Amino acid sequence: MSSRDTRRKFGQNYLSDPAIIFEMGQSIGPKKNNNFLEIGPGMGALTDTINLEDINIKAIDIDSKNIEYLSKKYIGPANFEFINDDILKAPLDFLENESYRIVGNLPYNISTQIILMFTDWCEHIQDMHFLVQREVAEKITGKVGTKNWGKLSIKLSAFFDTQILFDVPPEAFDIKPKVTSSFIRISPKRSNRLDLSFKKDLYKVVDWSFISRRKNIRNNLKKRDVNWDLLDINNNLRPEEVCLEDYMKLAEALKE
Repeated sequence: MSSRDTRRKFGQNYLSDPAIIFEMGQSIGPKKNNNFLEIGPGMGALTDTINLEDINIKAIDIDSKNIEYLSKKYIGPANFEFINDDILKAPLDFLENESYRIVGNLPYNISTQIILMFTDWCEHIQDMHFLVQREVAEKITGKVGTKNWGKLSIKLSAFFDTQILFDVPPEAFDIKPKVTSSFIRISPKRSNRLDLSFKKDLYKVVDWSFISRRKNIRNNLKKRDVNWDLLDINNNLRPEEVCLEDYMKLAEALKE
């Protein structure tokens, strides 16, 4: 195991509560012939819950000492491939070859970057289960009209259904974080799937619309060429009051 300084650098807090680990495994529900991508396996706490016969597991960890340890620890019954790399930089083309389930106890400092990255691969993902900071989980699962309906929840909701499964207290980790965590499920929407080429336009409109939460959407988009007369959208609403469907209308109207 790496030193505490190294672990802080990589944002590593390892699960140590067997009851919480068991509950996470039950929520994931690994099945025969599943293909898993695990992000940041650490010492293998979550890995143990999916290490079953006829399951394939690719595990990516930025810490070479973890990869060395895990390579020696696991010789089955699952089929393993351990990769020493940064998940934000690692090639993920292999996701195109099979349907993957993605799991991980994510580093808090890059969790949103990791999750948003997988919108590019939503067609090849069966589901995702992540442990993240509770505040982030609430922003991921935010609903229209609430303070948590923001850039993150809107961008994800275009491609995924999201759900908080349960909270995890600081005491469940070997090095206690200062915040409560949440275990979440993210599942690609199977109906009315958006063309990924539309994502760039949608994300730009969402970013523009949230320049100021205090202003209405008309003021936030005043520098954009929006013909409000042609759109059935109440432009007096603040950005957190605008539904996903209306953001999609705006993106279509302003697409380049």
